[in-house]
Amino acid sequence: MPLPIEDYALLGDSRGAALVGRDGSIDWLCVPRFDSSAVFSALLGGPEHGRWALAPVAPAQADRSYQNGSVILRTRWTTGSGEADTIEFMPTDGDTSSVVRRVVGVSGTVRFRQELIVRPDFADIVPWVRQLPQIVDAHRLLAIGGPDGVLVTGPRLHADGTRHAGDFEVAAGETVDIVLTWFPSWREVPVADDVDVLLADTVARWADWERTCTHEGPHGDHVRRSLTLLRALTHDRTGGIVAAATTSLPEAFGGSRNWDYRFVWLRDASLTVSTLLRHGFRTEVEHWRSWLLRAIAGDPDDVQIMYGLAGERELPERVVARLPGYEGASPVRIGNGAVEQFQADVLGETLVCLDDARSVGLADPPESWALQRALLNRLERTRTAPDNGIWEIRGEQRHFVHSRAMVWAGFDRAVRGVREHGLPGDATRWEALRDEVRADIDTHGVSTAHGGFTQYFGTDEVDAALLQLPQVGFCAPDDPRMLATVERIERDLMPDGFVLRYRAETGVDGVPGTENPFLTCSFWLVEQYARTGRTADAEALMGRLLAVANDLGMLSEEYDPAAKRQAGNTPQALTHLALIRAADALAGTLPS
Repeated sequence: MPLPIEDYALLGDSRGAALVGRDGSIDWLCVPRFDSSAVFSALLGGPEHGRWALAPVAPAQADRSYQNGSVILRTRWTTGSGEADTIEFMPTDGDTSSVVRRVVGVSGTVRFRQELIVRPDFADIVPWVRQLPQIVDAHRLLAIGGPDGVLVTGPRLHADGTRHAGDFEVAAGETVDIVLTWFPSWREVPVADDVDVLLADTVARWADWERTCTHEGPHGDHVRRSLTLLRALTHDRTGGIVAAATTSLPEAFGGSRNWDYRFVWLRDASLTVSTLLRHGFRTEVEHWRSWLLRAIAGDPDDVQIMYGLAGERELPERVVARLPGYEGASPVRIGNGAVEQFQADVLGETLVCLDDARSVGLADPPESWALQRALLNRLERTRTAPDNGIWEIRGEQRHFVHSRAMVWAGFDRAVRGVREHGLPGDATRWEALRDEVRADIDTHGVSTAHGGFTQYFGTDEVDAALLQLPQVGFCAPDDPRMLATVERIERDLMPDGFVLRYRAETGVDGVPGTENPFLTCSFWLVEQYARTGRTADAEALMGRLLAVANDLGMLSEEYDPAAKRQAGNTPQALTHLALIRAADALAGTLPS
């Protein structure tokens, strides 16, 4: 049975990712890309579905930390016979994908045990495994199954049915290195690189990233950790930013709200880029802008809400029946059917992001502005159409007020592009369209009953996504309609002190069951409080939110207040960028 979600730590090379538990078991490994088939899938089942465990044989206390501004994990294991560290990381260079586990003796002697169960393709393949000749004093175990090759170099492992296991001891001052390398099975078996070199290169890369970061104000450790996790979720070669490193971790335990988040949502990536800009990262923004130009090239009517890491468009959703799901939450889904949805807000958020880049001095290359004008043409054609909304409603399409406000924001940024940055375009036309959308919201998107904005036209229900309206300048944070919206959110969407996205029991989303509070929305409310002078409320909610992060500062998508545990896919990019915005709001550094 997998551990609680908050007991996992992320390892990553900015191309793929692994999750290692507090018990020393890597229960999730997707390489060479975030959206590749998993080599280890115990996270969504049990050990038989693939894992790589490494921990002391005797009972041990584990104290974990990330090394400075990196995702290099150090765990201090304390046993009755001694202490030892494991240093675990994924090297960030090279054409193969590796996980390195270095064991260093600190005091006394500690006996460790490995258990390796390789199950490629989401546990569909039991690979052919054999011992290879030793290189110096390192044993090598090779597993081949379909397109996947896995080489493990280190202490000897012995077959035990379809798993492999082995023990070794480490004394004070001794070091034992173990390297797992994934490679395409049709290529020659690679030779493991020197771990000292791999570690030094990886430390240097993350140090370069940390030096770029700028943040002034409270909660700096959490901001820096969130920025590091956002970098770890960004593919360093394509520029694509995935929403999370996992699939099918449940929004409600035992339920069916289980989705694959290992893809690039234009919305999430745009919000991430705007956040990175405020903290000194420009190279990453230019990389993402290049990704965007490639991904959505062509007919603007074909623009999707999400893509694969290199801009792939076909992301069909399927069920992996052989995996029982995290704590039995099924189905396990691979791919995401939301790729076929129309979400009107996405184009607006993309245009806002590109305007943010202009505002800090990153000039648009000619092809970028041409692309934005094409997006505006589509925005004009679809501006009155109902959509599936930010939350990817699988029920009836509606005129969601959040979506309409993002359409407004898209036209607003086009006007700025012409009038403030001197770009060519019909600003008068775009201004008229912007004002038309605003009038529509003012007329149909405000409740006569409670005076606040509504979830969609024709209802009095509220939606936490409305907290983004002041973020894009549609209204001031202290607009009476916004204050009434906040009052309604506090009444209807905060039963346990955290914010729900909306009331799922209304059936608006077309999916059975309910869900837990959404951490992103709670951080948005912190920002709203801070910007309207409710500083004590902002700090109190911020404190509650940061308290649910794990010992490494990682947050997933949702939080179950009753069970006091994280829920949903992890680490969640949207959660961490909302955390950063909330901290910036408390510091008074958000642009007005």
